[in-house]
Amino acid sequence: MEHRLDTKQQPIPEEATLEVDNIGGIDETAVSFQQGVTVLSGRNATNRTSLLQAIMAALGSNQVSLKADAAEGSATLEFGDETYRRTLERRNGTIVTDGEPYLEDPELADLFAFLLESNEARQAVARGDDLRELIMRPVDTAAIQSEIEQHEQRKRDLDDQLTQLDNLEGRLPDLEAKRKRVTDEIETLEAELEDAQATLDETNVDVEERREEQSELETKLNAVRDTRAEIERTRNRIETERASIEALEDERDDVQDRLGSLSTGDETEIGRLEAEIETLQTEKADLSEEISQLQSTIQFNEQLLEDPDSFLGDATKADDGPLTDQLLDDSETVTCWTCGSSVARDQIETTIDQLRTARQERLEERSEIGADLDERRETLSTINENRTEYQQTQRRLESIDDEIDRRTDRIEELTEEREELTEEIDALEAEIDDLETEEQSGVLEQHKEVNQLEFKLERKERERDEIEDEIAEIESRLDEREALEARREDVTDELTTLRTRIDQIEADAVDAFNEHMENLLETLRYENLDRIWIDRTTREVREGRRKVSRSSFDLKIVRSTDDGAAYEDTIDHLSESEREVTGLVFALAGYLVHDVYETVPFMLLDSLEAIDAERIAALVEYFESHVPYLVVALLEEDAQAVEGAHGVITDI
Repeated sequence: MEHRLDTKQQPIPEEATLEVDNIGGIDETAVSFQQGVTVLSGRNATNRTSLLQAIMAALGSNQVSLKADAAEGSATLEFGDETYRRTLERRNGTIVTDGEPYLEDPELADLFAFLLESNEARQAVARGDDLRELIMRPVDTAAIQSEIEQHEQRKRDLDDQLTQLDNLEGRLPDLEAKRKRVTDEIETLEAELEDAQATLDETNVDVEERREEQSELETKLNAVRDTRAEIERTRNRIETERASIEALEDERDDVQDRLGSLSTGDETEIGRLEAEIETLQTEKADLSEEISQLQSTIQFNEQLLEDPDSFLGDATKADDGPLTDQLLDDSETVTCWTCGSSVARDQIETTIDQLRTARQERLEERSEIGADLDERRETLSTINENRTEYQQTQRRLESIDDEIDRRTDRIEELTEEREELTEEIDALEAEIDDLETEEQSGVLEQHKEVNQLEFKLERKERERDEIEDEIAEIESRLDEREALEARREDVTDELTTLRTRIDQIEADAVDAFNEHMENLLETLRYENLDRIWIDRTTREVREGRRKVSRSSFDLKIVRSTDDGAAYEDTIDHLSESEREVTGLVFALAGYLVHDVYETVPFMLLDSLEAIDAERIAALVEYFESHVPYLVVALLEEDAQAVEGAHGVITDI
């Protein structure tokens, strides 16, 4: 798996200029970098690390220190057509930053681009920390999970719509059969009506003599037909209302079942959760502040070891330089910047190690509190969602009950209306009987038959029209299927991508580390060191009160004896040089997997003294192919081993 710079991204400026004021041990300086490798060459205590911190400050990192005797400082980076400026000010014993740096969020760069000695990726490898947690820290897994849940809901909605279409399609054969049956009945009624009308026309009646009576009979007969039609319409409305009530009662049963499964939540429990969340938030904020203070203290002491002159100022230049001599890297003591007494270097280094251990413990404690906080927020959110859904369901139940009552009242009104219409027909038929004569009786029966046939025909034609409307509606809905299926396929693909995103990042990180580690071990040729790689496994871990399965990155090391026998080793048994290289390769893997070069085109390297000059040169050459701007702080003898065209800065 080869990682190279993306040539399709925005062009990276060929030169960067940095102006520094009161950062680390620097009073004031200005330097320029060309794209590629820039070596900061010099002895110890020559402000090389301070210059790297100044670059970090201008890029946006908070892991920088203000000069001990200064109240404020700044770092300004001119990069292409843009200028980025960062200021530092001492207020009430703390450092406050302001300005507009290159990065809004420096987390990725702090982890995988600013590789000073205290860099967390390098230290994590050396200490045997959780490498998986560090690689995955910049990934917002909660946001990915939320996106997965949203896509799952969309997929369920689309599945429901497609199921509805399948059900509708299944109804088409019955509807078409029903339409054919009704059409046949209409044809039959039309034929019967035509025959009945012909018979009526052929009946031999003296129309002139019976015109007045016939007219009144026709009026009564028309009234009967209209009233019967009204009764039929009323009956249909009653049936419609009853069907609606039946559907509402079924829905009410479902809503009642749903209501029974929901809970409004215990107010006491809600209050407890809110109080616990507030307490945990306070604890997490306090820990974050403590971690920040520990990091500042660590950097301060590291700067004391690296560059004591920046703290003692002109005092080191007095008395022909004896005090300056004792501050060189090969001396056994360092002068305390507060009281002026001599302190053993190893004592300061021991203190730094203790501070790093304390910081790591606070980080782990903050992580556990964060998991507990997320769990309680999730529980409270679930309770609130249930309460909202309970209230909505309760309102729906009340609405259904109101609707059932309204439709029941309507049925009673329609039933009374139907009874009144029936009585009206009875009265009309009695009047018709009074008007009938023996001669007219046949004509009246024929009129009744024609009227009834016309009524039946009208009803059947209406039924046919309703069936055809329903078929047309279903066919129109079925036209949506192709688009719905395409959307469902897209959502399914997106779900697959989301579900594998975290797994893919982990796999890419492991592959990147293993590939680059193999390449560098082959180039650096450490004696008896055959292979270093990460083995990705799964194990159960606690998150808050729950146990979940999570990937684990296990660092594996294989050595061989003089006679060629291979055996497994641990990180503790690696030489300091081997550990440093392993930590740097792990940081490079994170840099490439998270495309950090697209966020910030700089990588800074420091504290490589544990690696011999020849291997440093090979390491720089390897990293150069993956980083636009590589700035490396080296001792003079190590800098001379770096070959090729590159910038060199000796005067800071």
